[in-house]
Amino acid sequence: MTPTRKPKIVFMGTPEIAVTCLDRLVQGGFDVAAVVTRIDKPKGRRAILTPPPVKVCAEQHGIPVCQPRTLRDDSFAEWLTAVDPDLILVVAFGMILPENVLAYPKYGCINVHASLLPKYRGAAPMQRAIMEGESETGVTVMYMDTGLDTGDMIFRRSTPITETDTLETIHDKLAEIGAELLADTVRKIENGEPLPREKQNGDLSTYAAKIEREDAKIDFTRPATELDRLIRALTPIPYAYFTRNDGATVKVLSARPAKGEGTPGTVLATSLDREGYIRVACGVGALDIVSLKPEGKGEMTAADYLRGRKLSVGEAL
Repeated sequence: MTPTRKPKIVFMGTPEIAVTCLDRLVQGGFDVAAVVTRIDKPKGRRAILTPPPVKVCAEQHGIPVCQPRTLRDDSFAEWLTAVDPDLILVVAFGMILPENVLAYPKYGCINVHASLLPKYRGAAPMQRAIMEGESETGVTVMYMDTGLDTGDMIFRRSTPITETDTLETIHDKLAEIGAELLADTVRKIENGEPLPREKQNGDLSTYAAKIEREDAKIDFTRPATELDRLIRALTPIPYAYFTRNDGATVKVLSARPAKGEGTPGTVLATSLDREGYIRVACGVGALDIVSLKPEGKGEMTAADYLRGRKLSVGEAL
């Protein structure tokens, strides 16, 4: 049965991947009545209060914004009743929806998740897929339930993970896929078309835990191929890092696997050609560090780093 009017939408999201979806909905002429996002947070050394990207996007489109500290109190329930959405769309919102919110809209709550569910449920699906050496990832559009990314699936679409993909490139690919699938989903609801509904196989599920600081630490006893994936998975945020012998932290912005062997963590070779590199022995193979950011300094090429701090073959980083 075709709806008599366009479904009224509340969009919930926070980071850039959600902005792509929100933009696509607005461009598609869908009725986005309000946006819910996280509170403004201090950023940078000066702790400047900064709005989430989705808030900025919503305000540019003239869409009202709600920034609750919790979805579980009476004030949010009253706000939801006042807006009275037919459909809630969620993209990387960062808060759990309680049962009263899940049950409210006529057409349910629909989530865009950046993995091929049931693999990589949780907070960091893109990073974990790259770190684990997956050959592909993708987007799942799903109905939400009380579990963590456990709802029935509506649409799934995959994309390859190449040997040079970083978190940034995968993010951009999945943002576009997610926006397209979400717009298609809402359009079907508008047209009264039935949506596919496929239960997830919980036996195949994996969990993509939030990236903690320890996860980003480079352990040179690991194989170079694993460290290459780690670095790409955490570029451009938060970046993988190692700690020098003097205790200073160095973030690695780009690197590549190389041939070589030696005591893990020691310098095998250096080069000042073009951007240059610092070749470091790993548990298996070696890693060429191409660009980096020493503690307290800006981003630089390996060549620039070597000009300011001489490294000798055999020296431990």
